[in-house]
Amino acid sequence: MLITVYCVRRDLTEVTFSLQVSPDFELCNFRVLCELESGVPAEEIQFIYMEQLLTDDHCSLGTYGFKDGDMVVLLQKENVGLRAPGRTPNQPRADFNGSAIPGTSSSRHQHQYQHQHQHHQHHQHHHHHHHQQRIPSAQAHGLASGENMAYAQNLDSPALIRSMLLSNPHDLSLLKERNPALAEALLSGNLETFSQVLMEQQRERALREQEMFRLYSADPFDQEAQARIEEEIRQQNIEENMNIAMEEAPESFGQVAMLYINCKVNGHPLKAFVDSGAQMTIMSQACAERCNIMRLVDRRWAGVAKGVGTQRIVGRVHLAQIQIEGDFLQCSFSILEEQPMDILLGLDMLRRHQCSIDLKKDVLVIGTTGTQTHFLPEGELPLCARLVSATVQEESPDKEVASNIKHPVKGPARKKH
Repeated sequence: MLITVYCVRRDLTEVTFSLQVSPDFELCNFRVLCELESGVPAEEIQFIYMEQLLTDDHCSLGTYGFKDGDMVVLLQKENVGLRAPGRTPNQPRADFNGSAIPGTSSSRHQHQYQHQHQHHQHHQHHHHHHHQQRIPSAQAHGLASGENMAYAQNLDSPALIRSMLLSNPHDLSLLKERNPALAEALLSGNLETFSQVLMEQQRERALREQEMFRLYSADPFDQEAQARIEEEIRQQNIEENMNIAMEEAPESFGQVAMLYINCKVNGHPLKAFVDSGAQMTIMSQACAERCNIMRLVDRRWAGVAKGVGTQRIVGRVHLAQIQIEGDFLQCSFSILEEQPMDILLGLDMLRRHQCSIDLKKDVLVIGTTGTQTHFLPEGELPLCARLVSATVQEESPDKEVASNIKHPVKGPARKKH
């Protein structure tokens, strides 16, 4: 099996190498191999695997639970002290949470931190003669949210924290989700960048704690302080509400692919966006040119379509046929100049043909004919409708104007008889 070794030397220089070993290979022999690769004397080598210090030299790697592709952290003893990793009741916590995340209410963590810090000071007062350095325990949940995270006595040396993070893929995935700024700095490969982000987050955390202490110790009749406390309580309620939602309805936090169907206009296959929230059926000018119906555009119906943004209406095709499955349905289109979607079926067309959107069967039912057509899965959607493009679409409101079109601003010129 292939084992990757992440080595942090005494001078904080780092090196990574891989060794091909068998599961019955003893730790003492593995230590010798690492000495040859890293240059660190075997007696100074400490191995950390899955948040545990490996101490039994005669135990095999397979017994420790090593699998092919795993990573182990190699540290020099003088760099980390002699104390084995682990959490003690009086161990303070370090917070690496740089943003508001589900399940980590800021005030709750602040009170936990203050309470834990007081215990730590009391512990140091009675046991000041003990000055051993602690190895930070990369506890999966705690690393991302600031809970149950052991404290390195020298937090100015983030190389140890970085090595622990990199040694546990579960921690890394949590960090990416809950603290993307720190995760990006970690994966940049630059220790200096990681140190800067880490220290900045710790500094901001300390400032927040000082501010909250000032607020809670302020005059109860200070209106400004009470307003800030009220806002903090409101944020706590929002966090609690989000946590409940994540437990009861986690799917509400995901994105939903919009409803598209296959259809044809003048024999040209198209993917039509079904939008019951749009007042009128539209087609892009580029699509109308491909389908050869621009010759039918009545430019007297030019105007402006208003919705999420505004777009210019070139004109209107009063009557054309759209083919859905085997049905040929009469339809009218407003032609929009700059529209990424080829065709959007609005409420006018859906009402005219008494259509039903059946999300249980995932079909669009044409009421006038009884025909059903399935909505397209995400893999068959046009590029502008893929979920990966949702962020880009949100940044450009004009691209989504058709999904909320209400009416044209300017209608046709009418003659008096």
